[in-house]
Amino acid sequence: MNILLIGSGGREHALAYAIAKSPLTSRLYAAPGNAGIAEEAELVALDVADHAAVIAFCKEKAIDFVVVGPEGPLVEGIVDDLAAAGIKAFGPSKAAAQLEGSKGFTKDLCAEANIPTAAYGRFADKDKALAYLRQQGAPIVVKADGLAAGKGVVVAMTLDEAEAAVNACFDGSFGAAGAEVVIEEFLTGEEASFFVLSDGRTALPLVAAQDHKRVFDGDEGPNTGGMGAYTPAPVASDAVIARTMEEIILPTIETLAKRGTPFKGVLFAGLMIGESGPKLIEYNTRFGDPECQVITLRLKEDLLPLLIATADGTLDQHSATWSDDVALTVVMAAKGYPGAYEKNTEIRGLEAAGKVEGVKVFHAGTKADGGRILATGGRVLNVTATGRTVAEARERAYTAVDLIDWPEGFCRRDIAWRAL
Repeated sequence: MNILLIGSGGREHALAYAIAKSPLTSRLYAAPGNAGIAEEAELVALDVADHAAVIAFCKEKAIDFVVVGPEGPLVEGIVDDLAAAGIKAFGPSKAAAQLEGSKGFTKDLCAEANIPTAAYGRFADKDKALAYLRQQGAPIVVKADGLAAGKGVVVAMTLDEAEAAVNACFDGSFGAAGAEVVIEEFLTGEEASFFVLSDGRTALPLVAAQDHKRVFDGDEGPNTGGMGAYTPAPVASDAVIARTMEEIILPTIETLAKRGTPFKGVLFAGLMIGESGPKLIEYNTRFGDPECQVITLRLKEDLLPLLIATADGTLDQHSATWSDDVALTVVMAAKGYPGAYEKNTEIRGLEAAGKVEGVKVFHAGTKADGGRILATGGRVLNVTATGRTVAEARERAYTAVDLIDWPEGFCRRDIAWRAL
């Protein structure tokens, strides 16, 4: 099969790594890709926001299957446009991708389907939002309704912080994403990311992972797109996963099917697991980043047939089995992230890091410049390791991190501290 992978992050490098290994893969293209993805696929300078250009490329290269990595193109309806052109793709329709594209949409679906989640209010008026805040008090969570690259959520411990977050949304800090605001009850417990594939009828559970959202050690500092992850997550026991499937995932899939907008793709449930069981924090409609990096290293099956079955509606004929190993990833980011940071700094030592036993270095924000690798993004590398235990995987990952010569970069040194 000729396959086109859309995206340029660490998640897409992990997907490219898995897809390139499949015996079904004849040629793998990636648009726009990065320096690491270039080792697995042929990079294409396509504007993925130009759906007509993507379709023209698919026809020119006889693409059999498109795998859409990031949320932006999904929310913009790229899968619908590909389908209309007769091109099979992995990912939800524009209507179903609203689960990620609009936090208010998801909260309203939870209310309709009786899915356990935080109490909330939804506001398009700043004064009403501020009045609700003052009535509820802090701690409280303020979310821009739309896509904000992982930066539209503020967990406010004080009322002043919460009011500043509401003002930022309505003052345009997140563009159109902040035109509406969702204000949620502050939940306590332990967070986990749980993934399932859905073909619109069948839900195939994958595994849970634990992400580290805050930028600094000890879960300090602002939220980011994720500074590290590991799987399995001890907090997501078999009992918790069974309840998550029954109370959260299956009602979501059934409700969307009844509405005539079946969900096909990967459903990523952000969970808060407390004394009363799992509650849904939010949905994403694509693989997590950096969770995808650890999940793909533990999957025993060929990933590609699972993705195809998701698009074809034949998931009931498939299963997923997992290595007993722990997989752990450490994100190396540019100093200053998630704020302003310097670009085009050189990274050395990647070859040595990749030779550490059990280690695979996935690229997130990189580009090749002759023989050099340059950092182009905020989150730049995902140093990923497997091991028999959390401690072994972590030791291997940090051994590799310490071989990377990149003075302009930093990472958290406490990934998986909860599991240890």
